[in-house]
Amino acid sequence: MSALVLSPQEKDPFKIVAAINQLTQGRSNAVGSVTLTANAASTTVAAPNCAAGSAIFLFPQTANAAAALATTYVQAANVSKQQFVITHANNAQTDRTFWWVALG
Repeated sequence: MSALVLSPQEKDPFKIVAAINQLTQGRSNAVGSVTLTANAASTTVAAPNCAAGSAIFLFPQTANAAAALATTYVQAANVSKQQFVITHANNAQTDRTFWWVALG
């Protein structure tokens, strides 16, 4: 669920209040969904609000994602500006789908 994005020069108090309300209701532009790349040992995720030092949390959406959770992770060294890399088992499954959250 994405939130309203404001310009640093925004002056309209209604837009500013709307953005704050969306944040308090749980909306964030630091979330997404990713399906692990089949027949590969890693998947790169574009995450516009991600930066080095961000903490990445993965939550399985599918049964195969839940089964892969023990071997699926993000190393701190693989988190950078606007992207992160998920390391995972190399197999042919095409439905290992996760929600992700990038904080920090």
